[in-house]
Amino acid sequence: MVHPHVERRARIARELADRVPRGTVALFASGHPRPRNYPANTYPFRADSHFLYLTGASIEGAFLAIDGDQSTLYLPEPDDDHALWHGALPEAAELATATGADVAPLGSLEGALAGRNVVTLPSIDPRAARRQSHLVGREVAPGALDARDVPLADAMIAVRLVHDDWARAELAAAAAITAEGHLAAMSATRPGARESLVRAAFEAVVIAHGGAPAYGSIVTVHGEVLHAPPTAREMRSGDLLLVDAGSESPGGWASDVTRTWPVSGTFSPTQRDIYEVVLASQQAAIDVVAPGVRYRDVHFAAARKLSEGLVALGILRGDPDELVADGVSALFFPHGIGHLLGLDVHDMEDLGDRAGYAPGRTRSSRFGLCYLRLDRDLAAGMAVTIEPGFYRVPALLQGALRERAGDRVDDAVLARYTDVRGIRIEDDVVVTETGCDVLTASIPKSVEAVEHAVRRS
Repeated sequence: MVHPHVERRARIARELADRVPRGTVALFASGHPRPRNYPANTYPFRADSHFLYLTGASIEGAFLAIDGDQSTLYLPEPDDDHALWHGALPEAAELATATGADVAPLGSLEGALAGRNVVTLPSIDPRAARRQSHLVGREVAPGALDARDVPLADAMIAVRLVHDDWARAELAAAAAITAEGHLAAMSATRPGARESLVRAAFEAVVIAHGGAPAYGSIVTVHGEVLHAPPTAREMRSGDLLLVDAGSESPGGWASDVTRTWPVSGTFSPTQRDIYEVVLASQQAAIDVVAPGVRYRDVHFAAARKLSEGLVALGILRGDPDELVADGVSALFFPHGIGHLLGLDVHDMEDLGDRAGYAPGRTRSSRFGLCYLRLDRDLAAGMAVTIEPGFYRVPALLQGALRERAGDRVDDAVLARYTDVRGIRIEDDVVVTETGCDVLTASIPKSVEAVEHAVRRS
């Protein structure tokens, strides 16, 4: 069997060969640990995702050069006291076997690149980006893609958009850890406990499996705040708890799942009504996921179903399609349906909309739709999230968007749902040849299954 990282590098080389002059070298940085408060106190190191995708190795301060069919991993010399404080580094022969690449000292990289045309992708780490600038002889800045590097970005996007068998196995492993963590979080929920206890229950499972949270866990009774920061707020009976939390696999691949459940273990009638609307919206979106389907149409399927449900409840008035087209539904569903998923929880978002949007497509300027992170036609092997929601955001309900909605929102009916701040339901989905596979389907999300899982505490 071909080493997965060897095959990935070969695919990059083939894609790049059609885009750049013969003899061009592609350079990737692993990055460095980033300090917290003072230089020696660093956050846990994780290699830049492009480097990790092509090597599988999380090595500080390293570079990978792809020169046609030859790949070389350039390693820095460790400090004299590195072994004392951090332990011995892997031997070069060991890394060569693990990565399928040649290994050379970092000091030889500058000479190897001399006189060559070099393209690179900016490291998100400023220190590594400065080193890239020196090596390629021009400014390289995090988040700023030079026109000369666009061919490499396009090659990387073409390869990473569709996941190979090894990547899909890693995504499934991350999903399995996440499923176990969400069950633990549900079991830890009870009135009088704190949000931080639930977060700890989830993250304990992740750490026990040798992984790490794929992003900052969102655990909040204020689900109307989309990226609510962590707090130790006390949970009360009658609250809904929104938990948006995912694990990385030990290999660094991400999962991203949201569930919303009643702290008491029982939805109120109004909470249940809205929850069922969101769940139906999510299922409608999942049902249309298939090769060739435009992801924006998946978003519209969810928004349309959500609007139908809110019209049935009397919160909205009018034709569901018109409510979506006019942006009225964005009052309650103000974000996009999801995003790419892979080594990054928002995969390749360091490359901006070049990764998320197909050539010729640009972000809408319309509120709600402007937050759609992905507008490509789906293909077998792509992984995406599906995450509709319903939110009562005071700033939106008192602003210009609410004024434009006019009498299409029934405020008297909406006032009956004051015990619903925010509900989101999110799953990780891999597109198959005939439809899709929901990697996180085992995590409870029907009303009955969610209530049962919380009551087990």
